[in-house]
Amino acid sequence: MKLTIESMTYGTDGIARTEQGKAVFVAGAVVGDVVEAETVSTGASFDRARVTEILEPSPSRIQPPCPFSAVCGGCPWASLSMDAQRAAKEENLRSVLRRIGRISDERIAEMVRPIRHAKDAWGYRNKIELAPVHQNGRFALGMHGVDPERIVKVDACPLFEKKFPKVVKALCGALSYLGNSRDLGIERVGIRASRRTRALEVALWTPTGGFPRSQVARVLQDAVKPTSVVRVMSKGDRRARRVAGVEALFGEGSWTEKLGSEQMRLSAPSFFQVNTAGAEILLELVLEALDPREDDVAIDLYSGAGTFTLPLARRCAYVAAVEAYGPAVRDLRRNAEIAQLDNIDVIGGDAVREFPDEDADVLVVDPPRAGLEPAAIDLIASTSARDVAYVSCDPATLARDLRRFEDEGTFTTVSATPVDLFPQSYHCETVVHLTRV
Repeated sequence: MKLTIESMTYGTDGIARTEQGKAVFVAGAVVGDVVEAETVSTGASFDRARVTEILEPSPSRIQPPCPFSAVCGGCPWASLSMDAQRAAKEENLRSVLRRIGRISDERIAEMVRPIRHAKDAWGYRNKIELAPVHQNGRFALGMHGVDPERIVKVDACPLFEKKFPKVVKALCGALSYLGNSRDLGIERVGIRASRRTRALEVALWTPTGGFPRSQVARVLQDAVKPTSVVRVMSKGDRRARRVAGVEALFGEGSWTEKLGSEQMRLSAPSFFQVNTAGAEILLELVLEALDPREDDVAIDLYSGAGTFTLPLARRCAYVAAVEAYGPAVRDLRRNAEIAQLDNIDVIGGDAVREFPDEDADVLVVDPPRAGLEPAAIDLIASTSARDVAYVSCDPATLARDLRRFEDEGTFTTVSATPVDLFPQSYHCETVVHLTRV
């Protein structure tokens, strides 16, 4: 087939249409390309195809700086210019608000603000993960590929913090040396780096049991000069592993990052946005939406280690923060103590079951990709909160939840601002401001 790519999916493919009008998801193409493609699969409503030849490259097609971008899973949009990437992310948000949120084009035009982004399009990630691979009896590390069964061996990652350009190669070499002398049982390796604090942490995820702690610590100290080396021990079924403990092999035993005016310490299992400068834009938009006052009571659901909790506590009388993940709960308590904030009630548990008893003036939610449970929306509506900030990493579940808020009738959407936290990929964060009707 000869196809013209009309838009990008919320995924790695471009979208074209056949002469009969049927949608085709095309792997290896970007918006504006004219391609020759062959069909991979056929469905009732759409087909899938892959590019066999680019007949006319898109004006938005560029040569990416990473030679592995076509096979590595970290930067699937690297062949697309930044202007085109951001335009596609804005359009993907509008599309799901229209299709799933059932919001009119007129309201979408009023709601959706221009996409925000930080300065760096490469070298912005404060964290990457490496996966183990055994080839010809040898142990090595690499990045997850576009094909989930493939591990791509690399010497560097252009997405990773640019102040530490040699860390990936040095770490892979050191762990390959260790892994080929004995089985370390490594399941994955996390690297976190901060250009602001210069903190560099290596986290080795392994099963519980024996481990050559001193040898590993010594070799990694010599190879990468980390501020912290930790071992995260896990157990349980491989599809549902859970953290059994974290032990410091060297250094501080945690990673330090500066977010705005706050200094945050994070344990290896805790979530933190991989783009620190982008996370500051999220924080700016949340505070703009909530406009917190010094006598306000705030609720922070899915609070994590305190990205929004700490700044709210400096502006409000009191914050109730709810987080289900144990390591993040412990980190939040520690960060509140470091910040000398005694007006935070840290509540460990599910956001619905442990919904705070206090009424709220303002409320922020930053749920996982699955979005909010219907019960959570009902509980939020039951408060007297004047404004809600909803931070979303998935436009489809966000649109579904905004529809639920509209149908419930208590809150209406004022604005939705996409934030490009993940350049070179299709992922995008959105901050929505909801206000009481």
